[in-house]
Amino acid sequence: MTPEEVLDLLQKVGAFRSGHFVFTSGRHSDSYVNKDALYPYTHDTSKLCRAMAEQFRDKNVDVVVGPAVGAAILSQWVAYHLTEMNGREVYGIYADKDPSMDSGQAGKGGFILKRGYDKLVKGKRVLVVEDLTTTGGSIKKVVETARALGADIVGAIAIVNRGSVTKELVGNPPVFSSLVELHMESWDEADCELCEKNIPINIDIGHGREYVARKKS
Repeated sequence: MTPEEVLDLLQKVGAFRSGHFVFTSGRHSDSYVNKDALYPYTHDTSKLCRAMAEQFRDKNVDVVVGPAVGAAILSQWVAYHLTEMNGREVYGIYADKDPSMDSGQAGKGGFILKRGYDKLVKGKRVLVVEDLTTTGGSIKKVVETARALGADIVGAIAIVNRGSVTKELVGNPPVFSSLVELHMESWDEADCELCEKNIPINIDIGHGREYVARKKS
């Protein structure tokens, strides 16, 4: 799939939105990628995952792993397509958020492989998948967790790279790529052009609801 086709698909399912949004970081933007809007559309999710799998079909991947929650779905589909392409079983697993490393801030905790999945990655060639990356933090934590268990990381891939994330920021796997890169303009609250124009903040997606509640309190 071309980047344009990926973006068209995300717009079709309502995952790419325009308006007034608040990111996890607190910055404001006129665009937002609502990754959760993709997953009810299984055919479209499968199509994107096949495009991800295509990039690694010759890398002899044994296991695909993604950080929970959304990327757990991606790991299943990417593993399915790699299995179909190569004619051998590729496992699809996911990393849970590690409550012992939870800082109480979104995106700041760690990940852990449990449920017996830790045994599946030891000595195996592992691909890490993610839906959206802004800082690369979640991918990096999964890469480091899998490596600590003896995995051979062959690469990492995201559907959307929103923050010009480089492979160094995701733990320096041999390959890091994305299906589409988006450069979305954002502003600090004090400099937000949308606030100046009194454009209402979207409270259904992103962190708009929390922001509005805080402003009212």
